[in-house]
Amino acid sequence: MFKKILLCCFALAFFSCSKTKVDTPTDLEINDFLWKGLNRYYLWQEDVTNLSDVRFLNINEYNSFLSSEPNHSIFFENLLYKKNVVDKWSWVVSDYIALEKAFQGISLHNGMEFGLVSQNGSTTDLFGYVRYVLPNSNAAAKNIKRGMLFNQVNGTQITLDNYRNLLFGSSNYTLGLADYNNGVISTNGNTVSLEKVEYQENPVFITKVINAGNKKIGYILYNSFTSSYDDELNAAFLTLKNEQVTHLILDLRYNGGGSVRTAVYLSSMITGQFPNQLFAKKHFNNKLQAAFSNQSLVENFVTEIDNGTVKEAINSLQLNDLVVITTGSSASASELVINSLDPYINVTTIGTRTRGKYAGSVTLYDSPNFSRTKVNPNHNWAMQPIVLEIKNKLGENDKDGFDPNIPLSEDYGNLGQIGELTDPLLNRAVQFITTGSKGAHFSKNNLQFIEVSNSKLALPTQNNMYIDLN
Repeated sequence: MFKKILLCCFALAFFSCSKTKVDTPTDLEINDFLWKGLNRYYLWQEDVTNLSDVRFLNINEYNSFLSSEPNHSIFFENLLYKKNVVDKWSWVVSDYIALEKAFQGISLHNGMEFGLVSQNGSTTDLFGYVRYVLPNSNAAAKNIKRGMLFNQVNGTQITLDNYRNLLFGSSNYTLGLADYNNGVISTNGNTVSLEKVEYQENPVFITKVINAGNKKIGYILYNSFTSSYDDELNAAFLTLKNEQVTHLILDLRYNGGGSVRTAVYLSSMITGQFPNQLFAKKHFNNKLQAAFSNQSLVENFVTEIDNGTVKEAINSLQLNDLVVITTGSSASASELVINSLDPYINVTTIGTRTRGKYAGSVTLYDSPNFSRTKVNPNHNWAMQPIVLEIKNKLGENDKDGFDPNIPLSEDYGNLGQIGELTDPLLNRAVQFITTGSKGAHFSKNNLQFIEVSNSKLALPTQNNMYIDLN
């Protein structure tokens, strides 16, 4: 969508249209790339004085600015708009190969997806709970199960200060398991050692049909909007279509987002009766907004997948009602699906408030047009800045997250089997579909806990919603 932009119109007076390289060592080349990419694409470019098109009078002044901070990560962060307050999501990486793998669902992983929760009565201590276990992984081989709890790593109590180093700083560690008794977490003396290896996760985790009363309900646990699995997602909907399901529960409780285009595909699979109608509106910085055609500023419902690898007709369910399971880990593209479908069909959410990630990013490389073509061979740095805000057809989104229609939190003492009616959230969703009851249910024990992190937040693609630069 970007290739039709006249990139030269955004260059400063002393830069040529070919994205002139600064005649400096590689480390300044990197800062040059970071500044120019943010100056061109960053959503809040005009709000950052140091990214202004008229910030520098000449090339010497510009080179001096590039030299002012040798740490590239800090240089990048210093150019962000109200970091961690307004812009909570832009990031930079020194290895774009690892970033690309992460977008394909590939990472170093032991197969245990978990959440970390504050321990009752302590301002520092945490405990972990297993959300789900990836098939054919090290955790699966070690018989790790959903609902298991742990509060130690390598014999050390997990705290707010050390959890990143203990759980995300090493490929191997030993968990100290724990029990849950009326809200109290206590070590039980059992341990299990886990090892991380390169693993590719299929985000289409569960697809099944639930027969409840006279209802035939489709259920999909979908854990990431990973475009390399668009065909797997479409195949899951074909299964549900062939089963002639009349209702759908879309479980996004652990889905931190991903590809905007995949979100369009998923929403078109759920519906199908709105081909080519407006799905979402994209809002860029002022100079990009003015350069794009109207068609480039919208996403419409589609009838086929065409992602460069897969081209096939979409399997649509033609539904007018959708139930979505959400938590605070449901973010970005997950929220986009909820928000953009809401003007068209009845969307009922069950769980807790979503994260509130309303903006999208793009991968920028150090190349003449910031795409993956002709990348500078001197380094592997890339960035993932926020470049757009996405709203539904009514011009709406919610920057604080979407409150559930039916509030219900996960019970750490009774998580149940995911995908089965022993899971309280799924059970409540089925109950709503069969009875129409929207009564709220709370776990009193869980009111004392705050979830502070999870295993997916350690990935470079955490809570990301992205578009492609092409």
